Amino acid sequence: MTLKQILKTLYAPHKAFKEIIQNPKYLGPPLIMVMLVIANVAFTYAATSKTYVEHSIPTGEKLDEWTENSTLWTSNATISESNDSITGGYFGNASIAFSVTNATQVWAELDNIGPVNCSSPDEYTKLSFRTKWTSPQTQPTNMTIKFFSNSSSDYFSYNPAVDSLSLTYNTWNNLTIPVNTADWSSSNPNTNWEKITSLRLELTWNENTNITLLVDGLFFHGPFSSLFENAGSLYLVNYAILGFMQFIVTWVVLSGLAYILTKTFGGKLVWKPLLILIGFALITMFAQALVNAIAYAALPNMRYPFELLVGVKGEAQAVVDSINSQTWVVAYIQRFMQIAVWIWTIALTTLAVRLLAAISWFKSAAIAAIAYFVTLLVESFIVG
Repeated sequence: MTLKQILKTLYAPHKAFKEIIQNPKYLGPPLIMVMLVIANVAFTYAATSKTYVEHSIPTGEKLDEWTENSTLWTSNATISESNDSITGGYFGNASIAFSVTNATQVWAELDNIGPVNCSSPDEYTKLSFRTKWTSPQTQPTNMTIKFFSNSSSDYFSYNPAVDSLSLTYNTWNNLTIPVNTADWSSSNPNTNWEKITSLRLELTWNENTNITLLVDGLFFHGPFSSLFENAGSLYLVNYAILGFMQFIVTWVVLSGLAYILTKTFGGKLVWKPLLILIGFALITMFAQALVNAIAYAALPNMRYPFELLVGVKGEAQAVVDSINSQTWVVAYIQRFMQIAVWIWTIALTTLAVRLLAAISWFKSAAIAAIAYFVTLLVESFIVG
């Protein structure tokens, strides 16, 4: 009987509410709460299993720790930390500056970085970093990147054509270098892409000059994994708890406010039937979670690459546009459902107050609207 009343609340709420008033029982709202928790878990699974995030070394929690601490580096230059740096979510507050006088080359080496596994497409496939030289004004003629594997004699070397990199003087240049490709040469057969333990960056000019090179935002990145793979059970538990808290807070606060406001407007109410009817009215929360879960389940896998996650202003707009083009339908469904649930819940609350208090539809609607939007405000503070 209770399940029939829950279903009837969806398509014939007036009849359902009259039946509930005749024999009010507390079983219905807890059942709806359980349904909401299950729908929330389904939505969370759909969303987290479809969302793939690119990993990096260092991890985002550690920011770009390799270019925050000058003691991690060795060089033929004077090493210092500079506040001239990139601003962004993964970037800290400093870069590493290398300054050498009357030289044709500056080299900088970062040791003890791993080991980093770059052996396959499922591992780390890219190296990205930002470079900027403030002296000299001319462009370097050669760049060399070396990855060392276990010892200084075992390394991979990469010499990109400097002209192809579009490097600019006194500007932060964003470089992303694919690793473990045919462009890399090996010093000997002992080199191993599975254990990259240090790297070296060399820039060379045609003639002796004073060189100041800054390096920032050095990361390996490439492997993708879903949010569900990373912390699936934790996400599910958190959203199950969230669904439980949302229902309890909304149920109690909305019922209490509707009761107080009805009394204020001169209506007469009995607490138990009102509490039960409001609980049934919150079937709208279950409907919203269920629709969102179905919408997300229909999406293709969404990949959030490193360029988007680092949060540098103005970058990765193409990635954002691509993701938006795939998710716009779901975004519209969510917005529509949010507005529909507001209207729907207010309408059911209006009906509950009208049937129980026998006051005008206008007063009932005003009580329902005020009570519901205040409830949303309270819920945002308590649940978030």
